[in-house]
Amino acid sequence: MSVMKRLGGIVQAKANKALDKAENPVDMLDLSYEKQMENLSKVRRALADVATAKKRLELQATELQGQAQKLQDQAKQALSQGNEDLAREALSRRAALADQLQNLGTQHQQVETQQQQLETTSKRLQAQVEAFRTKKETMKASYTASKAEAGIGEAVSGISESMASAGMTLDRAQDKIAQMQARAGAIDELLDTGALPDALDGGDDIARELEATTQQNQVDTELAALKAQIGSGAAGSGELPAGGGTPGGSDTGSSSDTGSPS
Repeated sequence: MSVMKRLGGIVQAKANKALDKAENPVDMLDLSYEKQMENLSKVRRALADVATAKKRLELQATELQGQAQKLQDQAKQALSQGNEDLAREALSRRAALADQLQNLGTQHQQVETQQQQLETTSKRLQAQVEAFRTKKETMKASYTASKAEAGIGEAVSGISESMASAGMTLDRAQDKIAQMQARAGAIDELLDTGALPDALDGGDDIARELEATTQQNQVDTELAALKAQIGSGAAGSGELPAGGGTPGGSDTGSSSDTGSPS
């Protein structure tokens, strides 16, 4: 049994929460105003019915008074003619009409009292409805303004979150850019030092080795030429080669013998 009660309580709580979420204060205020207007319309219809009944009683009373006056005149006329019995009959009917008139007067007084009460109720209810309508419009305006303010707050909050997310995105982008710049700088340094082959070079390891050999041979050739220049300069200055040799005269004579005359 306690489980059923708890289940019923949960269902009721869920239903109340759903109803609270679905309930619109503006719609509820309008509905309350419509109900009050319906009550005011009922009071006004009742007031109109009472006024109609009062008017009907007044018409009946006027008609009975006319009949009573007519019977009074008939009784006088019968007496003037010496017909006392007819005069008595006319007066008897007039007396009966008097009782009816008295009843109508009592009813008229009651209806008039009801009419006054309904008029008072109608005026009071009219004032309440007008006050409620003014308050309703004020509350609707306040609710609309509060809803708009809440929407602006939510929008601002969403903008703040979006800006924060955008700021984080910019920070991450800057970090990636810095990493890429550092990587590019490191690759340039490796290319400059030769530790990393240049992909744009277009050659391979053999071509680079052949080029290095060619450069070395060129260096050796230039070095040999320099040595030859240095050697020829030393011979022209009369210096003997290292290790001693024969006198220059005998060398000259033999040279002249072997040479042909010019």
